[in-house]
Amino acid sequence: MKFTRIVITGGAGFLGSHLCDYFLGAGAEVVCLDDFSSGREENLKSSAASGRLTVKAADVADGCDVPGPVDAVLHLASPASPTDYLRMPLATMKAGSSGTFHALDLAQRKGARFVLASTSETYGNPQVHPQPETYWGNVNPVGPRSVYDESKRFSEALTMACHRSQGLDTAIVRIFNTFGPRMRKDDGRAIPTFITQALAGKPITVTGSGTQSRSLCYVHDLVEGVVRMLHSDLAGPVNLGNPEELTVLQIAELVRDLTGSSSPIVFTDRPTDDPDVRCPDITLAERRLDWAPRFSVIDGLKQTIAWFRENEQAPLEQPTGQAPFLITAVGGIGPLSDATGTKSEPTRGTP
Repeated sequence: MKFTRIVITGGAGFLGSHLCDYFLGAGAEVVCLDDFSSGREENLKSSAASGRLTVKAADVADGCDVPGPVDAVLHLASPASPTDYLRMPLATMKAGSSGTFHALDLAQRKGARFVLASTSETYGNPQVHPQPETYWGNVNPVGPRSVYDESKRFSEALTMACHRSQGLDTAIVRIFNTFGPRMRKDDGRAIPTFITQALAGKPITVTGSGTQSRSLCYVHDLVEGVVRMLHSDLAGPVNLGNPEELTVLQIAELVRDLTGSSSPIVFTDRPTDDPDVRCPDITLAERRLDWAPRFSVIDGLKQTIAWFRENEQAPLEQPTGQAPFLITAVGGIGPLSDATGTKSEPTRGTP
């Protein structure tokens, strides 16, 4: 099937905006739904120049209505960083419950293929390593991180319920740690935090002993994986990530070396329920999607660091309940009216 008109919820976020770029570059029309409480206006500037991007300031937890034909719905709407989802716990759960329901309903009404951006956090603090899709996870359902972990697990269950009971054409991708240009320096995740600290000559803060592991996938590889999943007939879930595993301390040292920084590395308290290990088994993606990461962690970090050097970002302000702008028509930018409401729930989504 050729996808000519695509809806991306959370399209102003880190990963969402890169997907907007990809589909616009492929000649499609893209409708982005985002309330900008964690997504950024700047992420869409290059996409807006295409003349085929429509952006609607909307909280998908309240509804998801797009006029005209739609071939695919990519549901990324959710805060993805600990800083965001711990700051907005109820909004996070609404994005994963009501937001997912509304996005699925849109796909059902339009006869569109639906792709859910889930997360490796569905595995919790895993007791199986690396993590295959057949592993059910080890999640603390009442811990502070559960607002994100469990909202994504619910999203997966809801997606599969619609697939089985209504015959909806759905797909689930479990996204492991992804990094690249357009990450907010204040989003709390390791890569932007380490890069920002190193470039400023400040101490690089590693939580715990730094021996906990992560796997880092460059955003261009991740986008390719999502696109291949969209064009497949798989329902999923399918892991997308880089099986190159590093400790958090090794990542900090890499960032310091690649930036040429002399920042010391200091150790801070480790967050509650922080996973000990995180590494995807991508056998299924390799076999069924013919997909595997092509960028090494070092090459991806070099490009990300270069972007951070060129884009000095001011810290994101606390949400005011209104998006900074609204693209009301293809290629046109205008101010928000009061009619958009005062909700502060996020519609952003990168694992």
